[in-house]
This record gives sequence, structure tokens and C-alpha cells, in this order.
Amino acid sequence: MTKRILVLLGHPDGRPERFGNALATAYAEAATAAGHMVRRINLADVDTPFVEGQWEFESPPPPHIVAVQEDILWAEHIVLLFPLWLGATPARLKALLEQVFRAGFGFTVGPKGWSSKLKGRSARLVVTMGMPAFVFRLVFGSHGLLALDTGVLRLAGLSPVRKSVIGGVEAIGPKARLRWLAKMRRLGKLGG
Repeated sequence: MTKRILVLLGHPDGRPERFGNALATAYAEAATAAGHMVRRINLADVDTPFVEGQWEFESPPPPHIVAVQEDILWAEHIVLLFPLWLGATPARLKALLEQVFRAGFGFTVGPKGWSSKLKGRSARLVVTMGMPAFVFRLVFGSHGLLALDTGVLRLAGLSPVRKSVIGGVEAIGPKARLRWLAKMRRLGKLGG
């Protein structure tokens, strides 16, 4: 069964030699070859100012952010790849998410709780980091992923949200990098 897939590379450094770019490309190319419809957004190509206050968060976003919102609405599955910086997403990726989720785009919160607006979509988070993955999970409780998973994606209704954690990325070596690229191709082929 084919899916509409949005691949969002959330690394502020858009150079093609970055490993995150290779992971995103491997996934997108395999998904396309398998017959899935794929759109891709590179954070480095999106003008992403910081939201200055509640007044701005509650107002409609600029047209180029509306285009990102339209890609999210189009997608059935969203793949978000990013490096872990200081325990969380890079600030520029967080800024993009704040811009995208402005004006109740993904959810609204009221007296009776929240209303999710992106139900029926799934996601995969792919995070690279310098520390070993088991340290991130056991010592830090995967907090950088949990904030994005529960505080944004699940709140908006995305489910399931699966995670691929690539730890020790600077030290894993060429063979491990090839294994991860192969895994991204398998996931892309399956649309998962």
C-alpha cells in the first residue's frame, strides 16, 4: 500500500555531506522507488524566525510556513530527522515547529483538554547524537525525543510515533553508517 510521506531534514546545516542528509536521501529515494509519494523539506532552506511572543503564536503564520503546513496536511506519514543538540532539537528546528504549530494548526487547548487536528498520521523520528544511544535512554530518559513525541506530535494526534536513535554518530565508523543507511532504505521502502 502506497503512502504520502513527508521527509523533513531538521538539521540547520544543509550541506550534502552531512550524515543526516544521507539518511534523509536514503529514506526518500527508497520510498519513491517503492511507489510512495514523497515530499521533502530541508530546514536549511526554510526561513525560520523565532516566534516573539504569544500574540505571534496565536496569529496566522507567513506564507512560506503555510506551505510547510500544507505538506504536513498532505502527508500520511512524517519522517523527521535531526541531530540532538544540548539534549534536544536544534533551536532552528524548534523555531520551525513553533512557526508551524501557530494559531492552533495541530491542536487547540481548551477548558476540556486538547483537540488534536492531525489524527490519522504516523511519524518516525530519526535522531543522531554524539553520546551512545543507551546513555541517552538510560541516563537521560530520552528526554529530547519525549518532548517532541508527546509534547508536539502525539498532542497533535500523530500515532504511532516510532523512533530510530543513532548514538555515537561521530565514532560509529563507515560500516555502521552503511548499516544505518540500509535501515533507512528498508524503512523508506515500507513507508515506516
